[in-house]
Amino acid sequence: MKNLYINNRFFFTLVGVGILYVFAFFFPFLMWVAHIMLLVTFLTVMVDYLLIFNQKNGILAQRILPEKLSNGDENPVKIDIKNNYQFTIDVKVIDEIPFQFQKRDFLINKRIETGRNSYFQYTLEPKERGEYHFGSLNVYVSSPIGFVSKRFNFQKDAALPSYPSFIHLRKYELMALQSEFLLGGIKKIRKLGHTMEFEQIKDYVPGDDIRTINWKATSKVNRLMVNQFQDEKSQRIFMLIDTGRTMKMPFNGLSLLDYSINATMALSHIILKKGDRAGMMTFSKKTENKIAAENKSGQLKKISEALYNIKTNFFESDFNRLYQDVKYSINQRSLILLFTNFETLDGLNRQLKYLRGIAKNHLLVVVFFKNAELQTLIHKNPESMQEIYDEIIAEKFEFEKKLIIQELRKYGIYTVYTLPENLNIDVINKYLEIKARGIL
Repeated sequence: MKNLYINNRFFFTLVGVGILYVFAFFFPFLMWVAHIMLLVTFLTVMVDYLLIFNQKNGILAQRILPEKLSNGDENPVKIDIKNNYQFTIDVKVIDEIPFQFQKRDFLINKRIETGRNSYFQYTLEPKERGEYHFGSLNVYVSSPIGFVSKRFNFQKDAALPSYPSFIHLRKYELMALQSEFLLGGIKKIRKLGHTMEFEQIKDYVPGDDIRTINWKATSKVNRLMVNQFQDEKSQRIFMLIDTGRTMKMPFNGLSLLDYSINATMALSHIILKKGDRAGMMTFSKKTENKIAAENKSGQLKKISEALYNIKTNFFESDFNRLYQDVKYSINQRSLILLFTNFETLDGLNRQLKYLRGIAKNHLLVVVFFKNAELQTLIHKNPESMQEIYDEIIAEKFEFEKKLIIQELRKYGIYTVYTLPENLNIDVINKYLEIKARGIL
């Protein structure tokens, strides 16, 4: 009996019978009509109960989940229900979705003919990385009479991880391919001396560059030996993600850290497709989650696993520690994309000497964010004195962001200044531009 539920149709019918009894006080001949209607109602309930509960496996249902959720994207969840009854049924589906979505009005109504399957889906858009736990899939079945329902429970527990955004990786790959075709006629190749890709030590022959003489090997064999290098087959691209308190700022449900992580995933996919080596690390008080720049088959999965559990903290990031770790762990010239956020010129000036230190040995691109709320204030037509003040203050902050860009460019540091929702496309375009210009 715990799976028996009385539908509203039964109560509406009882209300109608009750009204008949009320009128029977004034018109006695209606009393027998009311008695008959009441008897018919309860007999119908019994018949409805037998129809629904007489078959143990009246329906079969399953929830079809993806292997993992893509953070910040719409993820489809499919439900398949098969009707094994000998009549058409009405079903109400209530899926116990993870509490993180705070969706308390989930309800899907369907009518399924006998022997048929019904497929439908709904979408979930996670805003946090981590584990998402589903409860039971509850299906309430009613016959055409519709007085009672039977509840069926399926798939009582299911856990699904939410990873950095990966659904749109294919879209960004096509975009990168299109950009390559557009730049095909103007692509510039630039070589800056020898690369650092060591191949072997060989005997010196006239014409070899004397700067490559290996004096240690020469002293051992008592004849001139030189280091031989080969052209580097792929360039090293590192993504450094700030996990300090400035990255806690939320926009459209996602923090700046989540936007940076999603952009790192999208850019890593493009980097590996282009034949370059993708690596990453995170930093705040110390550097963590270090992934060496490689171009192996499992590199994207390794980066995804490293990004899975990254969270922000409330510390001010230590750029001095970052500079030291970059100096000793990235020993070859690389393209470094630094995801961080500077709100004021003073905030930049405190860290500028460390950024300049990194830029001496690497091509540094600082990625920071436009404040979407300030952009709204700037482009809004003010109608009151308060709104005028708000617009002036917003323009002041925007002007300071432009000063930050100029200060970085003064020392040869490239920038990407973008809205959070445009981050993926803008960092990919910057990477493709650097590749096309051959400045790495």
